[in-house]
Amino acid sequence: MSKITTSLGSNHAGSLFMVAAPSGAGKSTLVNALLAREPDISLSISFTTRAPRPGEEDGREYNFISVDDFIARKNQNEFLECAEVHGNYYGTSRLLLEKHMKAGTDMLLEIDWQGAQQVKAQYPHSVGIFILPPSFEALEQRLNKRGQDSPQTISRRLLAAGGEIAHVPEFEYVIINQEFEVALSELVAIVKATRCRLNQQAVRNAALFAQFSIHTNPI
Repeated sequence: MSKITTSLGSNHAGSLFMVAAPSGAGKSTLVNALLAREPDISLSISFTTRAPRPGEEDGREYNFISVDDFIARKNQNEFLECAEVHGNYYGTSRLLLEKHMKAGTDMLLEIDWQGAQQVKAQYPHSVGIFILPPSFEALEQRLNKRGQDSPQTISRRLLAAGGEIAHVPEFEYVIINQEFEVALSELVAIVKATRCRLNQQAVRNAALFAQFSIHTNPI
């Protein structure tokens, strides 16, 4: 994939969070709870070529498009990151992210490790968070319990989990989702701490920083 020149940087009021996990670790449940608790963070709606699952709506969980449409958008450099996962394509609109972050909204990506690598290469100030299950056995139980996938698909996801977990060291934070409320409190704490970073505070509170003659050097 060719490198995209983007204006995403540390001079935006909003931050960019990336949350990754093997399928079944509870990533989406944690993310949805975070969004309900923190009004100033929004989920980036990705594009995907996979079919909608029961209860999913176009434009809510994902923007569902055809493979041909996805490839055309990719060739036009529309995606900040894109990857093939379990035979389907996924991609994130960099234009949408930049628009919201300039306006001061924190943006969150539910992403896989491949996409996280692409985002980090272009936006090193993004914050990576990896959700781990408490054990491999717990992961298998959760996949079976949710009843969304065939036995063959579950077996494939379990095989893929080991490779995905091998990329944990590439993320700044790791949350072990054993007790949901504990995991959620840790996720909220990461978001709140990130909002206190020097560059974010300087942009959000420009008048105050000017009053105190505080000067920052954007990285």
